[in-house]
Amino acid sequence: QVQLVESGGGVVQPGGSLTLSCAASGSISRFAVMGWYRQAPGKQRELVATKTTRSITNYAESVKGRFTISRDNAKNAVYLQMNSLKPEDTAVYYCNLIDGRGTAYWGQGTQVTVSS
Repeated sequence: QVQLVESGGGVVQPGGSLTLSCAASGSISRFAVMGWYRQAPGKQRELVATKTTRSITNYAESVKGRFTISRDNAKNAVYLQMNSLKPEDTAVYYCNLIDGRGTAYWGQGTQVTVSS
């Protein structure tokens, strides 16, 4: 079983920055893909960014150039550096891990609010 714990959410003004962190524990496949998704009120959960153990990254178009995903494989951790935040980035952000068998695990979510 895999557990994911996120931290780093909060309230920030437009144009500000936040860094989210996610630590995974349990039986982690070395082929796991880790990443971030978000869900705004009344909307479906959407991909933000993912990164494989071989450092292949994937970003949503809406965050390219503003968000950076990084990963520490030794610590089973993934991070999301968010810059130039916009009100439309407001959402609950969820850490995600997909193991080598394709099983998906989710964190409990952390709220990010961008507001003046």
